[in-house]
Amino acid sequence: MVSKQYPRLGETVFHEILENGLHVYVDRRRDFQKSYAFFATNYGGMDMRFRLDGEWKNTPAGVAHFLEHKMFDTEDGNALQDLAANGASPNAFTSSAITGYFFESTEKFFDNLKILLSFVSIPYFTQESVDKEQGIIGQEIRMVEDDPDNQVFYALMECLYDHHPIRVPIAGTQASIAKITAGTLYSCHKAFYTPANMVLTVAGDVDPAQVCAIAREILPKEPGLPIDRDYGGEEDLQAACGEKELTMEVSTPIFQLGFKADPAKRGEEWLRRTLTGELACEVLLGNSSPLYAKLYNEGLINKNFGYGFELYPGCALMAAGGESKDPRKVRDAVLAEGERLAREGVDPALFSRVKKGVYGAKVRSLNSFENVCIELAQSHFAGVEYFRFPELFDAISLSDVEACIRTWVTPQRCGLAVVRPGEAK
Repeated sequence: MVSKQYPRLGETVFHEILENGLHVYVDRRRDFQKSYAFFATNYGGMDMRFRLDGEWKNTPAGVAHFLEHKMFDTEDGNALQDLAANGASPNAFTSSAITGYFFESTEKFFDNLKILLSFVSIPYFTQESVDKEQGIIGQEIRMVEDDPDNQVFYALMECLYDHHPIRVPIAGTQASIAKITAGTLYSCHKAFYTPANMVLTVAGDVDPAQVCAIAREILPKEPGLPIDRDYGGEEDLQAACGEKELTMEVSTPIFQLGFKADPAKRGEEWLRRTLTGELACEVLLGNSSPLYAKLYNEGLINKNFGYGFELYPGCALMAAGGESKDPRKVRDAVLAEGERLAREGVDPALFSRVKKGVYGAKVRSLNSFENVCIELAQSHFAGVEYFRFPELFDAISLSDVEACIRTWVTPQRCGLAVVRPGEAK
């Protein structure tokens, strides 16, 4: 096992690649009572077409999320109950790109780790239990379909992307999950829940060597086969369509405004692009930006306004949204400010303040064991060390951020989705 120090952050991370290809990262935090473990697979909602055993497979939307629900089932009962009985707080999530299972505990950490690794690596499904779960997830989908924030987000994805599966809801649809069988779940588990396609990250005062020993004891000995994925080819960098509008039972229009950004390759380019995109969002849309003050003073946005940068395999975007009496005016104002910054440049004093603020927030986020474990896992899948962010952050210049705004914040790359008051259609 190799230990690597990150002096800028005062962190030491232990890393080992097991014989089965699993990467294990332990951020040892001395004298903490709480420990956190995160076991993730590089498999999310957008991984619907892949090659297994030389054969291309097309799976229904929602399989990754469905599989996450069913993985807690064991032949002897339910792993959630087993972990809770041991004093752990367990949960799981599925995003567009990854699925993660985790627990937090102050006692019996290694007992809980054995349970976590066992139930995630040993699937147990019956067609009867799958049929029952279809009803449960179907109800969840109906609730999501009644959520205007969710609907406006996916409407924006359809505005921006022509075919990339980021535009498909992670949970799928009523029609898509009806096609899922126990065989579908076993096939996807075989393809993606393999040691070489997974990562284990731990934070707390735990022995890294014992973490690895338990992983060797519990997990399969073979790494699994390489996986080819198909996201439908490269997207045009222009938005697929300019605007989409829905009506739902809301009192004020809700909007999501997005700009199609350039995707990034794996490695340090991935982390650098993420950091640069976050800075561009803050400079253009942040609370201390001239545009935010203008929009707020004119009553076009309120305190529900939010923004961010997202980066996935094959796609990236800047997005902002919230409530507004006139979403089109917000879009026009953002485009006008983007054009002004491209022409006149960003105020260096604003950039300096924003850069310090974003860096400080990232350092503070390291106090969260959950955040540390998830960032270590996501960065591993992206082929970069997350704790390298201070050095990469230092190298990002004002001109780098200006170039992002100049390139991305244009009418050609812009999409606007709006949910207006009215009866749902």
